[in-house]
Amino acid sequence: MTGNILILNAGSSSIKFSLYPVTTVAAGETPLCEGAVDGIGHAAHFHAAAARKDVLVDTNLGEASTHETALAALLQWLEQMFTANHLRAVGHRVVHGGSRFTAPTLIDAEVIARLRALIPLAPLHQPHAILAIEALARLHPSLPQIACFDTAFHHAQPDIATMFALPRNLHDEGVRRYGFHGLSYEYIASVLPHYLDPEAAMGRIVVAHLGSGASMCAMKDRKSVANTMGFTALDGLPMSRRCGALDPGVVLYLLNEKRMDAKAVSTLLYNESGLLGVSGISDDMQTLLASRVPRAREAIALFIYRIGRELGSLAAALGGLDALIFTAGVGEHAVDVRRRVLEDAAWLGVEIDPAANASGGPRLTRPASRVAAFVIPTNEDLMIARHSLDCLQ
Repeated sequence: MTGNILILNAGSSSIKFSLYPVTTVAAGETPLCEGAVDGIGHAAHFHAAAARKDVLVDTNLGEASTHETALAALLQWLEQMFTANHLRAVGHRVVHGGSRFTAPTLIDAEVIARLRALIPLAPLHQPHAILAIEALARLHPSLPQIACFDTAFHHAQPDIATMFALPRNLHDEGVRRYGFHGLSYEYIASVLPHYLDPEAAMGRIVVAHLGSGASMCAMKDRKSVANTMGFTALDGLPMSRRCGALDPGVVLYLLNEKRMDAKAVSTLLYNESGLLGVSGISDDMQTLLASRVPRAREAIALFIYRIGRELGSLAAALGGLDALIFTAGVGEHAVDVRRRVLEDAAWLGVEIDPAANASGGPRLTRPASRVAAFVIPTNEDLMIARHSLDCLQ
């Protein structure tokens, strides 16, 4: 099979993309190019760079751009730029697959309808992925599109790990823990043998995906055992703007005592909480780390405290801990955050190597450390490309 696979990650005002040759996906090579269309609906800006970071395009698309016009511009540019290899398929990151979608799926009208029914469970992400899927279907009706789900990796979890203590009929209707960031965790699981010896790679691993969205996953035999996120991507760690774990009574209080409606509560929990809400300054970790304002320091301290709490919980679910992995934007680049998490985890047997941590690893702990720690860059796009190729074949 020849041609290229386009990977899309659509947001409310942006479309991130990468392009992989079919012939090199299995080998895990870098994409032909990657970039984004930002500012959709306002002043859209289209930029892309080659694997060597050479700029290929950097232009404005205009004020009246939509997801569909942005995709049309992207596809036209790809056809002109890579004429020797036609587009074989498009793979989409879709955050929520619910109970039904446990593996990558070729998209048709029925799949779109089922994805639309899951919008209430992922209101920040699901609508925009569907918008891109439908726009692309209008532009290129015969082009295969594949949905790859952030929830799918966690379907290996035991049933008991997915349950809330609610009436059984609600669980049967799909009110359960799903877990997210599965494409990232799946990639990390695939490369663990490159960092740990084969036996250790199958051991008790906790992966911390720390970015604007943040979660942690316990793995055994490179499969998901437990995850800090649950029914929606609000649960678990505090995030850039999301609250993380919250007593349900707080929501009842906001509804009954503060007279907030459901939309206002949703806006508060998804967009006004987390690092932004606690600090009152920014949702960006680097900005907070550079700040001397006490509330910025407190937001960081809360983030690190919650990571430590969840690490202990996940280690308990695993019956111990053999390795801790940091990934995603904060996990890969925030040296001080990693240092403080590792120092707090000394009780688990973590012996940090400060020089290794400061230089970015990949190993962050001393050779004699009972629990090893690594920083491993994630690659969700490559996982989507691999899944898309498997669907085509």
